[in-house]
Amino acid sequence: MTYWINGHQCDDLPVNDRAVQFGDGCFTTIRVEQGLPALLPLHIKRLQRGVEKLFMPTRDWPQLETHIKQVAKGCELGVLKVILSRGAGGRGYSFDDTIEPTQIVSLSSYPERYITQRQKGVSLSLSPISMGINPYLAGIKHLNRLEQVLIKRFIDQTKVDEALVLDSNGLLAECCTANIFWRKGKNVYTPDLSQCGVEGVMRHKIIGLLAESDYHLSCVMRYPEVLAHADEVFICNSLMPVMPVNQIQAHKNQSVWEYQSRELCEYLLPECLKP
Repeated sequence: MTYWINGHQCDDLPVNDRAVQFGDGCFTTIRVEQGLPALLPLHIKRLQRGVEKLFMPTRDWPQLETHIKQVAKGCELGVLKVILSRGAGGRGYSFDDTIEPTQIVSLSSYPERYITQRQKGVSLSLSPISMGINPYLAGIKHLNRLEQVLIKRFIDQTKVDEALVLDSNGLLAECCTANIFWRKGKNVYTPDLSQCGVEGVMRHKIIGLLAESDYHLSCVMRYPEVLAHADEVFICNSLMPVMPVNQIQAHKNQSVWEYQSRELCEYLLPECLKP
């Protein structure tokens, strides 16, 4: 993995950077294919929203876009991550608006398992760790990801592909690293993320594609049992970008929910793979 900090190739970050001290910042993860950062305008827009929500200093967005394109150039298939930190500051939660922000860009290899899982499908298991509700921070991809760290430990221990994650009220939220959609006939559903969760770039893309199709999308608050009656379930993120779900183990003492249809997933995948 290669790092650039504030435009310079290096991997040294001050220990008093607020990203280290408090997780004070936001980030996005971009799929790079044939030297192109996929869906770059949507990634920039999400970073801008995060910066605004966190009252961080505004950035030179054209400069960041140029730097991202330069890093991506020549990469056949990879993962480009952008972290925006408030910058290095003193002790305590308070911050000075004059702090110089930190920009971290990294380039790493693409997870090969995604290519296989895109074809074979994935299995989900209900996470015992729920997501806390916080309407103000809902949607943005901030640096406080302890919930996902613990959920990923559960995934690794249970040897499933992904986890079905609920909020603290027991309602469907998302997966550990992906958003989730399900279909019943021509009706498509995805969790309402106004209370918690990450509004993924690929989720945004899919919502736009569905708006131009003969499918009807609803953002809803539902308990996980609704998935037992779905015709099709799939998950998505900017790297996957779309994967069919084969089965969900929601409760240990209940039967597994299985899905055969990939109708909508196959409809969306070609468009979602475009840069």
